[in-house]
Amino acid sequence: MAKSIRILLAIAAWYDYEIWQMDMKTTFLNGFVEEEIFMDQPEGFTTVGEEQKVCRLQRSIYGLKQASQNWNTRFDEVIQGYDFVKNDYDPCVYKKISGSSFAYLVLYVDYWMAVMKSTALGWV
Repeated sequence: MAKSIRILLAIAAWYDYEIWQMDMKTTFLNGFVEEEIFMDQPEGFTTVGEEQKVCRLQRSIYGLKQASQNWNTRFDEVIQGYDFVKNDYDPCVYKKISGSSFAYLVLYVDYWMAVMKSTALGWV
């Protein structure tokens, strides 16, 4: 992935393309849990007399082993819904091309980098 980032940065510098960096807040809370996972209720969330009850997770939470994979799966589904295509060589790189407009996205955990022509900003 580091090679992909360096290549895209070099292309952006050479052609004077726009580079955008984004940080997704609460990243790991956006993935859906595909299997049944139960956890003890957090302190302060229990009702008197029901302390033995547990919670069934519907979404990922921080500290869950699957949280990173769940987030990546969710991101992949959403971004491909916007006609971005995953790169065969590096699955963290996505591209969208239409005519002379294009955009590349690189995902690293919860950080994104986008490279595009300035004229493509409204198009993406």
